[in-house]
Amino acid sequence: MLPDPSSPQIASDDPAPTRRLVLVAGAGRSGTSTVAGILQRLGLVVPAPEVVSDETNPKGFSESQWVVDFHDDLLMHANVQVSDARPDAWTRTSAFAERPGATRLLTGWLEEQFSQADQVLIKDPRLSWFLPLWTTIARRVGAEPSFITMLRPPAEIVGSKRTYYNSFLQDAHGVAAWLNMLLNTERATRGSARSFVRYHDLLGDWEPTITRIGADLTLPRLEHLTPADREVVDGFVDPALRRVSLTWDDLDLPDRLATMARGAWEALDALPDVGEDAGAVTARLDEIHEQYAAYYLESEGVSRSSVIAVRQAAERARKQEPAPVPAPTGIRGFAVSAARRVPPSVRRLVPAPARARVRARLTPGGAPSGTGPGPRP
Repeated sequence: MLPDPSSPQIASDDPAPTRRLVLVAGAGRSGTSTVAGILQRLGLVVPAPEVVSDETNPKGFSESQWVVDFHDDLLMHANVQVSDARPDAWTRTSAFAERPGATRLLTGWLEEQFSQADQVLIKDPRLSWFLPLWTTIARRVGAEPSFITMLRPPAEIVGSKRTYYNSFLQDAHGVAAWLNMLLNTERATRGSARSFVRYHDLLGDWEPTITRIGADLTLPRLEHLTPADREVVDGFVDPALRRVSLTWDDLDLPDRLATMARGAWEALDALPDVGEDAGAVTARLDEIHEQYAAYYLESEGVSRSSVIAVRQAAERARKQEPAPVPAPTGIRGFAVSAARRVPPSVRRLVPAPARARVRARLTPGGAPSGTGPGPRP
């Protein structure tokens, strides 16, 4: 628990430990697992238990399972997808920064993590949707939040998602979701300590990239690497992790979406180099953000007939499904439960017609006497 500021404090010559929360945000398949894996090997703590590695990410995810489950639950209640292209989806998810249930749960969990470590690392492709929530709670528990956003060409992200997660992913949907995610992630992290990292730079020569992250986020541990650090990270980073290489020419995109996505990528790709002098870049990103919101609203209006048709088809399918048989309750439910505990050898002592009559009385919609065996009680 945090100390009560009204209570007397015991003087100490040792500086109080600084709580740091490092949040790795951005689109999935952009290198977030690689940078998180490096930072984890350099001393930042990923809360256990972790998501288990698989063929889509053989080096591991460096993700806390609790965080993934927490975000999945919030996304379900907000009716937002992990890769959601709707600009107004951010309004839905940002509301959770003020909901007592979510804030109370995250506060307790973060306090527990900081009772065990002073530098905690959180990475999850769902994270960007809830950055205001994490920022608020981090400061509530006395931790300073800082952010790392991975940058990878959108065509490669779409190709990687299609290869490993969704073979039916369409180019336009994938690029629109990327654009929506990155524009709002950049906006949400303004004014905080943050670092933008090109995936290609990280794989090509990881050490100067990690050193720059340390400088951007004021994490001295990352700026002064030891030979042992270099050895362990060299054994983890594999340039072959970049298994999908696509370009804009490989995508089939509407012209206006392609223009906005290209402009956003050029601006984002400049952020690792501009440092504090990012005003012109962020202004360009704001301009594209407004263009995209207007474009999506226009597209929604034009495609309304398709949305209605899908809803009607789903409703027809639902109506064609047989109505579920309600479970028996009260005395009838108790009788059914008791009947199911009767051994088969004892049941067989009761004449078949009598068993059928009992089943008809205990089972809603059950067959009346003489019409057949019906469900077994």
